[in-house]
Amino acid sequence: MTLGEKLQHLRQVEGELRGLGRPMTKAEVLRAMRAELGESVSHAYLCQLESGARTHMSPMTRALLARFFKVLPGYLVSDPEGYQAAIASDLAAEPDALRSWLATRAEELRDDVALYHVLLKMSRHPDPRHLFETLDQLMDIESGSTKRSA
Repeated sequence: MTLGEKLQHLRQVEGELRGLGRPMTKAEVLRAMRAELGESVSHAYLCQLESGARTHMSPMTRALLARFFKVLPGYLVSDPEGYQAAIASDLAAEPDALRSWLATRAEELRDDVALYHVLLKMSRHPDPRHLFETLDQLMDIESGSTKRSA
């Protein structure tokens, strides 16, 4: 996916999150960026990034756009040639259904960076069921209750 495609996708997601039911326009993004972050980029610059006329941006611009769209700055680069967003490993072919399920859910939630990374890490863990058991125990501790082991 190119940088321009990623920016268009982020405008779509942001428009949905803000209840517009459509992508935010570039102008709406820039107005919201100025109102919420106190700074912005020019309309022409954003158009050049989306169209591919500019393929790179300054670290400051990348950080600003990442803050606005709530993504990691590293997301705002074009993917290398041959890059595939889908998992290209044999993980899904393993007999462990939980690991396969976690990997699939991670890909489905790729736009939610935090969930994507956690689920992907869990799918690669040697014993993901143990992670869920530990999380269950932590949640019991947080709620003040304790579970008895069987």
